[in-house]
Amino acid sequence: MFVFPLIFLLSFVASLKEIFSGNRAGILLFLIFGLSIYTTAMSAVFLMGLRDVLPPAQFFKEFLILIVLIIGILLVKKVPRLHLIDYLTLAFLLLTIVYAILPIGGQTFIQRLIALKSISFFIVVYFAGRFIDIRTVFINKYFNYLLILTIAAGVVVIGEAIANQNLQTITGYADYVYYFFNMEPSGNFGLSTTFESDGGYRRYGSFFSNPLEHAAATILALSVILALFTSDDNKFRASKIGLAALVASVCSIVLAFSRAPLISYLLVIYIYALLTKKRLITKIVHYCFIAGVIYVAYLFLRLDKKQNPFVEIIISTIDFSNPSSVGHVLQWVQGITAIAGNPMGLGLGATGRVAGTLGENVGGENQFIIIGVQAGIIALILYLIVYLLFIKQGLKWFKLLKGNERKLCLAVLLFKLGILIPLFTSEIESSSYISYMNWFLSGLFISVVMKQGIESPQPAPAL
Repeated sequence: MFVFPLIFLLSFVASLKEIFSGNRAGILLFLIFGLSIYTTAMSAVFLMGLRDVLPPAQFFKEFLILIVLIIGILLVKKVPRLHLIDYLTLAFLLLTIVYAILPIGGQTFIQRLIALKSISFFIVVYFAGRFIDIRTVFINKYFNYLLILTIAAGVVVIGEAIANQNLQTITGYADYVYYFFNMEPSGNFGLSTTFESDGGYRRYGSFFSNPLEHAAATILALSVILALFTSDDNKFRASKIGLAALVASVCSIVLAFSRAPLISYLLVIYIYALLTKKRLITKIVHYCFIAGVIYVAYLFLRLDKKQNPFVEIIISTIDFSNPSSVGHVLQWVQGITAIAGNPMGLGLGATGRVAGTLGENVGGENQFIIIGVQAGIIALILYLIVYLLFIKQGLKWFKLLKGNERKLCLAVLLFKLGILIPLFTSEIESSSYISYMNWFLSGLFISVVMKQGIESPQPAPAL
């Protein structure tokens, strides 16, 4: 298992070298190859008995982000023009800092600081990308690195499925999580219930933290694949490695076996078809949807439908009778009730990762509710507005940008739309890989927008 810690360390060193050589976008080497295997690498180090190495290694990601941000700020020669999204994210950060400083809630100051990092560090990541000039970024190179990662994840997950064993069972995952997060092993496979679906079927996480992060990473991979190989005239021309990555992403999303990300994966394809006017794809999606409805109706009408596991899954999903759906609903109701009763919030650490570690969780399993419970309705509104503004900006600039800037715009737009459903069913920002990649690329995108010079440009006249 030493290979994962080795890749983690090498990607860190390589990124550090790139950053101090003047290429701040080189941090993407670590974000792609280091953060994707973060938990697997840390659990493998723990398994090898090197516990003292873990605390400093756990802060490699924050260390690199802060270095990139500080260098970016130092290189600014004049006061930069800020976008509305910049102001709103800064307001969110300042608000949550106030909540961390003031003795709000039942958590200690240290616990509130930990919760602050969990709920707001994505803004630091965003600004680390925001102060990088896209003209200095070899976006095709880093997107191709993501394709390599996707293929590797597909190979690992296929191996897991063939062996009928999760990689995490041999990397020391359960012991690592218990030691650092006070979460005892649960479920049928000695890991956590996240690794199994209704009926006890295995869900595979490849080398990611868990199947949910694996599925979300697959949505990111799909968004990048579609963006990378789409030309300015909306033609999709994938290379051999691109097609291999696309096949690997299908294997990953199926074997991750999570309903919300699976729906999001299909949704990304459909939205992409609409944006690029791929009428054949939209027709196929429509016909498949109609065929699916007819097939499900047929299964429901069969006399032996109760013995059909596929039908049982559909029924339990619709009526929220399966344990996973029931858990979501209970957490949502509890969280919404807490927000209604305390619109200014219960304080940082009242829900989310910190509260889960302490066994004092109030609501959860929904990124928006988690923010609202901790920092109140104002913070929740700020987060929602920022998210919607990114979608609005993506839709607008996709029609105006060209080349690599357009590819970046499309990747960010598709991922923002694709991750929307999982945001309602999990704490996405707690996943370092997903959160860091999402917001770093988002920062690069807004940097592109502000480089255009005006907020609402008009297309150049035809010559």
